[in-house]
Amino acid sequence: MKPILKELITEWREKNLPNIIEREKDLTKLIDWKILKAIPIVGFRRTGKTFLLLDAAKKIGKENTLYIDFEDERLPQKTEVLTTLSDIIKEIYGRKKLILLLDEIQNIPNWSKWVRRMLDSFNYQIILSGSSSKLSSKEIPTELRGRCITIELYPLSFSEFLRFKNEDIEKLTDPLKLNLLREYINFGGLPEIVISEEAKKYMLIEEYFKTFIIRDIFERYGIRNKELMRDIIRLLLNSTYITITKMFDTLRSIGHKLGKETIANYFYYLRSSMFIEFLEIISPKIKNSLKAPRKVMIIDNFFIKRFSQKFSENIGRLMENCVFLELKRRAAKNPLLEIYYWKDYYQNEVDFILKEGLKIKQLIQVTYASSKDEIEKREIKALIKASKLLKCKNLLIITWDYEDEVEIKNKKIVFKPLWKWLLE
Repeated sequence: MKPILKELITEWREKNLPNIIEREKDLTKLIDWKILKAIPIVGFRRTGKTFLLLDAAKKIGKENTLYIDFEDERLPQKTEVLTTLSDIIKEIYGRKKLILLLDEIQNIPNWSKWVRRMLDSFNYQIILSGSSSKLSSKEIPTELRGRCITIELYPLSFSEFLRFKNEDIEKLTDPLKLNLLREYINFGGLPEIVISEEAKKYMLIEEYFKTFIIRDIFERYGIRNKELMRDIIRLLLNSTYITITKMFDTLRSIGHKLGKETIANYFYYLRSSMFIEFLEIISPKIKNSLKAPRKVMIIDNFFIKRFSQKFSENIGRLMENCVFLELKRRAAKNPLLEIYYWKDYYQNEVDFILKEGLKIKQLIQVTYASSKDEIEKREIKALIKASKLLKCKNLLIITWDYEDEVEIKNKKIVFKPLWKWLLE
């Protein structure tokens, strides 16, 4: 085992790092030798977690870092690998302060105890990347509670998308801005797909989807009823709202024998992998929030476009999902920010309610409109009604390319194009 680990360290020291397009997240800003904490990076498959580690190595300097990929087939998945690794690090680097970049470490038994021991030595900063279901703040092992700063990595923001496409928004005409926006909301923000030709994009999303289901769901959770899980994923991709009861009734109607607890477990697995998120209704009563239908949000728009069976292009849903993902990025920077939707008995609905602490911060509607006349009256009516009930004056309607600021029933409503809002 020692020769293999020494070989990996030698390979790292001699390796030329690839060209890396910078993301908005900069891991180097989190490094603090006075307060040593592990930094787990969690995110859906292929969102760029490994490249974020390599970007940190490039900025800090390879001589100050060590990258190990624990999915390397030369490494056995045994605790002894970590014990031996710590001895070799001391042998090669001595007492040098070192930043360890550890990819897929969750594959090794007792990894969290080893990370805790290394942190306690005061010589190592540790950045981890791997399975969201094992490294998220909710699932982090007991040994590391209070010793972690978890970073959530989402697909590219629109700003990052433009950087990957080498486009300067300031130099583009309005039609070209909208053309790029349309590409972004249709094909999403998974980095490799963004920089690929259109024909290859479809091949990649097929491969990502298949690998996600097999490795992150079937293998990780030991799913036996694979057809049931596939049907649940298909239904979620084609649903705007869902409840466990509704899903249960639908699955029973097509011949599945199951209980509601199974559905709840499968939903949990999909959320833990960060493939899916459920948006709750805002209500002063927790019971009402839990019973109400939840809106279904997907980690990347391209999954909706490719695997939804709706025949017409549902650009409204794609816009809404895009806004949700951007709100999640912003919430990752602000722990107090919570995201809900609002709906009343008469089916008046507001797409997003932003709450910060005890205060409702903003109400947001999303609509595929290019002029005020195209915006449905019910959307404005719902916004005004929710504004009164929730006592919030900050009202925003995100449009395709219509921009204005109007007063309706003594309420100021800001209309803002999606591309402009995404770049705020």
